[in-house]
Parts: sequence; C-alpha cells; structure tokens
Amino acid sequence: MKKYLIGAILLILVIAMVKTVPDKKAHKKAMMEAVKEYVDEEAKERGLGDNVLTNLGKGILNKTIEVALNSKLEVNNYLLFNTTSVEMDGESKTLSLGVLGHVFTFDKEMLRDALEASAKEKAEQKSERKAAKEAAKEARKLEKKLKKEQKKREKEARKEQKRREKEEAKRKKEAEKNK
Repeated sequence: MKKYLIGAILLILVIAMVKTVPDKKAHKKAMMEAVKEYVDEEAKERGLGDNVLTNLGKGILNKTIEVALNSKLEVNNYLLFNTTSVEMDGESKTLSLGVLGHVFTFDKEMLRDALEASAKEKAEQKSERKAAKEAAKEARKLEKKLKKEQKKREKEARKEQKRREKEEAKRKKEAEKNK
C-alpha cells in the first residue's frame, strides 16, 4: 500500500511539473525583472540620482535588452522543467530555470556578462555596418571614376575616328585633284 501511495504522489508531482512548466513569456518577464533590478542597483552604485535623464537611460537600456531577449532567448524544454539560454561568444549560456510555474534567474555576474556581451556585439555590428557602408561608398566612387574614364576613352576614340575620316576625305580629294 505504501508503494502505491508513493507512486501516486510521484505521479501527481510529475503531472503537476509537466502542467506548470513556464512558457517563454514567463522567462522573459523574470529576466526583465532581474535586468531592471540590476540596472537600478548599478545606477545607485554609480551615484546616478533618480532624475529624468537616469530614468530615460534606464528605459532605453531595458527596451534594448528586451529586444535582444526577444531575438536571442532560446527556451530548452525538458518536459518537467525548462531553461532559457542565449548564445554568447560562440557558446550557449543558461540564464534561467523554470519549474512548477516559477522562473529562477541566475546570478548577476552572468547577467552583467550577458549585458556586456550584448553591448559588445551591438558595437561590433555597428562597426561592421559602418565598414560595409564605407566599402559601398568607395565602390560607388570607383565605379563612377571608371565610368568617367570609359566615357573619356570613348570620346577620344570618336575624335580619333573623325580625324581619320577627315584625313581619308582629304586624301580622296587630293587623289581626285591629281587625276
């Protein structure tokens, strides 16, 4: 009888765990709360007061992180629980664990690293876009220069052709005169 009771309790626990696994939205919400808490602590540590500019900066940072989480956050479902992870520096880092309807986020150092990595990646993407724009600009300049040179050569070729035609016409006239 005791075995059946333990089995039933375990079965109920497993069913409860399966039914209460948090979704991606719950993980994102928990991560955003952790980010907000982290940003508030960092602002306080750096001596930034609670003013309009600080609040605006916090809002922008929170929104940027939310957008990054939307695109990079991956939910790994293990039936009884799930985790979320992001790809950073070529490796997957676990950010939270969801079980029994609750989401547990990991330490703030990992969050700090994730934020710094995200900022670094964003800066790299910005510099890559800038380099690509510069390369495209240089390519357009070179193309324009080549077209200009091509037109110049074509114009010179037409001039040379006209000069030859004039000389030929002149020779024909002289040949007719000499006849």
